[in-house]
Amino acid sequence: MIQIEKVKDYSALSKKAAMFIAAEIVQKKLPVLGLATGSTPIGTYKVLRELYQEGRLDFSSVRSVNLDEYRGLSPEDSHSYRYFMNEELFNHVNIKISNTHVPDGTLKEAKEACESYEELIQSLGGIHLQILGLGHDGHIGFNEPSNHFPAKTHCVKLTEETINANQRFFAKKEDVPTEAYTMGIGTIMHAEKILLLVSGKDKASILQKVLEGPVTPDVPASILQFHPNVILIADEEALSLCKTV
Repeated sequence: MIQIEKVKDYSALSKKAAMFIAAEIVQKKLPVLGLATGSTPIGTYKVLRELYQEGRLDFSSVRSVNLDEYRGLSPEDSHSYRYFMNEELFNHVNIKISNTHVPDGTLKEAKEACESYEELIQSLGGIHLQILGLGHDGHIGFNEPSNHFPAKTHCVKLTEETINANQRFFAKKEDVPTEAYTMGIGTIMHAEKILLLVSGKDKASILQKVLEGPVTPDVPASILQFHPNVILIADEEALSLCKTV
């Protein structure tokens, strides 16, 4: 079931999402957050930083696991998702870096990288709240359109559409990694709660398919219709084509 929270714009989305995450941190003794990268959660992380700086939020008990990482990039690479998380959140709050986890993009053995990350998530007791963005082709994490829903953390070849979308973060297209390690759909679906953040008119068409279309691996995020506790926070532009809102 997907609960829809409609907001006016990206700023309102960021504030609402941050307050939802903050509530989870306050209510859980040892919260495990599944975190996302990309442009959509940047505003949310900014609000979370501000809450910490104002003395209203304590990250000392938080453990985190990130959805994905480019294969072949080191944590020090400015394009890596570990670097992104450090810059956007971790370096600015009192979270223990040893409690933050991102797939290891430097591991050359895909099987080792994926199995060790899956084991890590299980050792933490699973994910309490998973934050997700939505790709233009319906991907969540780096789970691209496919003929099946991948169950566990795996290595994926990125589609041309995703590579093109991520090109804006690199000097040229040839620099964009073509593979990534990502949590599987099954791993994501095992989270207690899921927070899906969607903003902008360019996401309206795919969001309509996620909410109103059939559940199909052609639109990976459509599987969220089957999760018992999904909160969608989306702005007016993103929801502009949805008939049920």
